Amino acid sequence: MMPPEEDQRAVQVTVTGRVQGVGFRAWVVWEAQERGLQGWVRNLRDGGVQAVFAGPGAAVEAMLSACHQGPALAVVRQVQVAPWEGPVDPGFEVRYDR
Repeated sequence: MMPPEEDQRAVQVTVTGRVQGVGFRAWVVWEAQERGLQGWVRNLRDGGVQAVFAGPGAAVEAMLSACHQGPALAVVRQVQVAPWEGPVDPGFEVRYDR
């Protein structure tokens, strides 16, 4: 049985701290896929990581909670969350600056 449409949520997240060079993006991809989320993750030039998570509200909330911890070598200082109104492609991917 599919969850009701109104249970769907999409957010944009910016994570700061020691989150580059510690496997954060790969960890996000794995965690998001495990939760059945769609979206993307990318490094920011200022040293942060940005991601979009879309899917069932409970899965998005669980991913947001996980982002406060991150992978073993990360030191998360802040997690900023904002609603995401943009398109979200199927699947979950790492994006790179062009």
